[in-house]
Amino acid sequence: MKITIDGHTVEVEAGTTILEAARIVGGDSVPPTMCYYSKLKDCGGKCRCCLVEVTKGSEKDPRPMPKLQPSCVTAVQDGMEVKSATSERAKVSRKAVSEFLLINHPLDCPVCDQAGECNLQDLAYGNDNFKSRFVEEKRTFEPEDIGPYIQLHMNRCVLCYRCVKLTDQLTPERVHGVLGRGDHAQISTYIERAIDNDFSGNVIDVCPVGALTDKTFRFKSRVWFTKKFNAHRHCTKCSGKTVLWMFGEEVLRVTARKDQWSEVEDFICNECRFEHKNASDWVIEGPRKFSKPSVNNVNNYTEHQHKVTIKTDELILEGRKEDKEKISMQNVPYSANELEAIKKTKDK
Repeated sequence: MKITIDGHTVEVEAGTTILEAARIVGGDSVPPTMCYYSKLKDCGGKCRCCLVEVTKGSEKDPRPMPKLQPSCVTAVQDGMEVKSATSERAKVSRKAVSEFLLINHPLDCPVCDQAGECNLQDLAYGNDNFKSRFVEEKRTFEPEDIGPYIQLHMNRCVLCYRCVKLTDQLTPERVHGVLGRGDHAQISTYIERAIDNDFSGNVIDVCPVGALTDKTFRFKSRVWFTKKFNAHRHCTKCSGKTVLWMFGEEVLRVTARKDQWSEVEDFICNECRFEHKNASDWVIEGPRKFSKPSVNNVNNYTEHQHKVTIKTDELILEGRKEDKEKISMQNVPYSANELEAIKKTKDK
């Protein structure tokens, strides 16, 4: 099947979604996502952040779709034409959706452990959501203890359902889910049971906001102050391939490796994530490269450092202040005597 997105035509297999096709195109054509996760089945269609404009349904039915479509659950049709980054309707709608997500989300980024790697921060920044028009009282929930490793901040939750889908498909027994309806809906456990299975820590990695965070990393450091290293160890439960977030020689936290779409490549077990915080427990492969621009790339020595060059007369970098002022006056050139004196000075 052929689909054209923002003027770029690609061939995809039947059953491919518009979002997956957009990821093949890449660049600004890729819609933002909050709930979709390609590694999880039946995931997506909850947040409406990935709306696109379908200007041509297919070759058989070229009529445009009257409403914007969620690209993560809309299948590609042969000959379909889509506007994503080039659609003003889609941009306005995405901005409205992100504003809606921020209605109840608290402005506690300065104290949130997710700050710097938060999908909602990226979404708000990309849509220029710097002001709120919401004047009513925000929805709040009482703190709840769901185990020794995972901190639940329900006030920050955007109900993306990722954590629910993950535990449904990855763990033998799910003890948490969405309780209540409407503005009373919340993520919680069944009669305050603890989430303690071997792969429960992966809900931290799939959470797009700071609703589920690592208690062992809580308030220890900002992610941009840490150095990130690919590492592995022999593990009988999982692949053992992780990322170590280190400050000096100390391992502050361990996470699974993520791809360019911030999705986990291989889910890891709780033993690797929480119980091995010594660098000697790991075989360190090398620095972690982050392809997605973020604060994680700050001071990242895996990136090529360009040499800084100052494009100006080399003499402006030398001499006294009055000399520099004179150099900047292009209409007042040096005399022959001045040039000779400068040459003698440089030859010494």
